[in-house]
Amino acid sequence: MRIILSSAPLRTLTHKVVAPVLSGLVLCLATVDAAGQDGSAAPAESTPEHLVGDGNFEIGPDYSTDPDLTDQGNPKGKSFEFKMPLAESKIFRGDDSTLDPKKKVRVARRIFVYIPAAYEDGTEAPVLVVHDGPARFDLVRNALDNLTISQDTKRQLPPFIAVAVENGGDDSYGSQRGLEYDTMSDRLARFIDEEVLPAVVEHPDVLAAYPNIAITDDPDGRAVMGCSSGGAAALTMGWFRPDLFRRLITYSGTFVDQQDSDAAEEADFPLGAWEYHSGQKLIENSDKKPLRIFTHVSENDLRNQDPADTYHNWVMANYRTAEALAAKGYDYRFVFSKGTRHCDKKVFKQTLADTLVWAWQGYR
Repeated sequence: MRIILSSAPLRTLTHKVVAPVLSGLVLCLATVDAAGQDGSAAPAESTPEHLVGDGNFEIGPDYSTDPDLTDQGNPKGKSFEFKMPLAESKIFRGDDSTLDPKKKVRVARRIFVYIPAAYEDGTEAPVLVVHDGPARFDLVRNALDNLTISQDTKRQLPPFIAVAVENGGDDSYGSQRGLEYDTMSDRLARFIDEEVLPAVVEHPDVLAAYPNIAITDDPDGRAVMGCSSGGAAALTMGWFRPDLFRRLITYSGTFVDQQDSDAAEEADFPLGAWEYHSGQKLIENSDKKPLRIFTHVSENDLRNQDPADTYHNWVMANYRTAEALAAKGYDYRFVFSKGTRHCDKKVFKQTLADTLVWAWQGYR
């Protein structure tokens, strides 16, 4: 059985009802009967049922790995890895005045690139940027190997180039990672567009294998994926620069107040990413943007018992974000995973193929 939340508006959560987070929501139950239509129980399956369509979904508490995220022996693409020294960046040099000197900053960040076998040199490829590289890059590679050649037209992926970008170091307030991911600005979008993607297509090793490689400038062909603050960063990249990135994937998104209090952006967005759904309610109060947005939160995600006035309840933040996206009429999908924790790998292993297929839906 799969439980699907109805399209009715999500109830705003308070800290008193976060624990049984679905207790007050309207649910409709869809029973999947593999044996027929007689209402008998479906036989146990070793693989999860695919999630299809927009809206709100609940999964778990039992999980398994989607075969499309495993190595099935299909033709492999080519992998590359190189480093980008922070000191050579014009945007994230590692010397920002908001950084805590006690928190380490990387000298150089690693860039991981995977070009699938289905990519044809000389074509303008779509691209997926993955934050906190090489996080979950193994699953992305397997999805590309399997689904770019899928015979199921409803379950195909375009041969996008995957680029996993390592963060600048450390975490939370005063860190380089926090500066890159939790700041409400277009800086990260510009960094990826102006520095990282050109470095990929100009790298000697990449050019040796693909002399005519190109990445599309079409924002509809550019996706971003991340977890935690990397998830918030994915939304922020699209929100501030929908002319650059429009397909956004966020797991356990940090839509809470993680922005440095001394950041220049604090004057405009004092509650950081909490402003998307609460405070200024940016999603509700802004014109609808041309974005396709996947969001997820775990039942036992970070600070799930905190009251709203802490601005730090991940479950509350993600429910409110989904509610705002639904009310505004966005193309969105929201997944609530039972019995799981922050950025839980078993959620990725069950859902990432479905998420990628959904995220790229409508791309030509």
